[in-house]
Amino acid sequence: MSDRIYLAVDLGAESGRVIAGLFDGSTIELDEIHRFSNGPLPLAGTRRWDVLRLWADIVEGLKKAASKYGDKILSVGVDTWGVDYVLLSKSGQLVGQPYNYRDPRTDRMLETAFSRVPKKEIFAQTGLQFMQINTLYQVLSTQLNDPDMLQFAHRFLMMPDFFHWLLCGSQAVEFTNATTTQFLNAKERDWAFDLLRQLGIPTHILPELVTPGTKLGTLREEVTKLTGLKKIDVIAPPTHDTASAVVAVPTERTGKANWAYISSGTWSLIGVEVQQAVLSDEALQQNVTNEGGVDGTYRLLKNVMGLWLVQECRRAFEEEGNSFDYTQLTHLATQSAPFRSLVNPNDPSFLSPAHMPRAIADWCGKTNQPVPETEGQFIRCALESLALKYREVLSGIESLTGERVEEIHIVGGGCQSQLLNQFTANACGRPVIAGPIEATALGNVLIQARATGDIGSLSDIRKVVRNSVKLERFEPQQSAAWDAAYERFCKLPRNK
Repeated sequence: MSDRIYLAVDLGAESGRVIAGLFDGSTIELDEIHRFSNGPLPLAGTRRWDVLRLWADIVEGLKKAASKYGDKILSVGVDTWGVDYVLLSKSGQLVGQPYNYRDPRTDRMLETAFSRVPKKEIFAQTGLQFMQINTLYQVLSTQLNDPDMLQFAHRFLMMPDFFHWLLCGSQAVEFTNATTTQFLNAKERDWAFDLLRQLGIPTHILPELVTPGTKLGTLREEVTKLTGLKKIDVIAPPTHDTASAVVAVPTERTGKANWAYISSGTWSLIGVEVQQAVLSDEALQQNVTNEGGVDGTYRLLKNVMGLWLVQECRRAFEEEGNSFDYTQLTHLATQSAPFRSLVNPNDPSFLSPAHMPRAIADWCGKTNQPVPETEGQFIRCALESLALKYREVLSGIESLTGERVEEIHIVGGGCQSQLLNQFTANACGRPVIAGPIEATALGNVLIQARATGDIGSLSDIRKVVRNSVKLERFEPQQSAAWDAAYERFCKLPRNK
């Protein structure tokens, strides 16, 4: 069959892309059409998203795609990060400038929520990890501090659903991203209406939920005129970027939680694919999360702060006049002594510090460890700590499922860090398979291909990925040294 082309709009916390997926029936090739920057916008003491600028860049990318591929393009779908949302008025106007999840308005909102509904009850219904960035605490903060916004709101849309609305007029929320809100009942797979009412959050603004692969409509007439595209289908992929990435994990194992994934980027999301949400008391104690996947699956996982630590160290070094690319930083880390200092990557002090190296140094000082002094020592500390955190999370997940994980797949941009890949294999004592880098875009376009009938099952999708990308394998090394480091790591101060 000749190439059939699907467009993925993939928005991350640092950048966005419009990518074409060229599918010939057995392999898929990606073509990055347009890349643009993203990031939080400081606005009167708050952190917001500039969604209008993002939309302008999306239109520009679609215009370039139309110019290059024309009538071969069949559909388009958007994926983004989780938890953030847009409010629309009844007439379709933006109600406020959407917040960035790192905005401090959610400070102490967990305690406020628990004063209204016990923590155990919230988890029993939603099955979601307790993080102050969750949509639940964002909206609760608005309800307490800016209630007029909710009074004017007619429709709540997650970030990718907002862009689908701009593309085709759809007002629906796709399931995988909806599960990041802590608004959903994990057993009923629908909005947790009773819980939300108990918390004082309005439910009339919540739209229909749809599953990955749903055809939402065709492009608005104005979008076809702006871009030159014909009235192609707008198809909801797994709109949470991690859900799309997990679709493209190239495993041959099916039906059991005996393989794990790490979607590695600004955040590291480590977990397994299960058939039902795990809502036990032990899951609550571990503070794991159950996020939606394709075909009715759940992703039992935990969020770890991820390469955010490295990114923010690099930014701080640059502000001080010392510019390094990631290859140079990796080399400096390799030359630094192992296990000199370790941190808990999920400590709240690393969520949004003004200066990441200073935050790491302060944490090490408070825990009576040597304070990193060089760029290489900071990066090595971050990477070793991440790998050891992965081991801790993996051990907890195995205890929940009763399955031993035999291999770990690292996907996403972070899988390019060969040093972190090797550290992960060493720390966890399991082989690591790295790739694909573009897992999110692959999962996005391949679900679109399935929705149009060009591909069959999830297993078929993963076979296409294996046929299409180069993978790299890392075997565990230096187990005794890493075991000793893990003992040290487990004694560090903890937060779930």
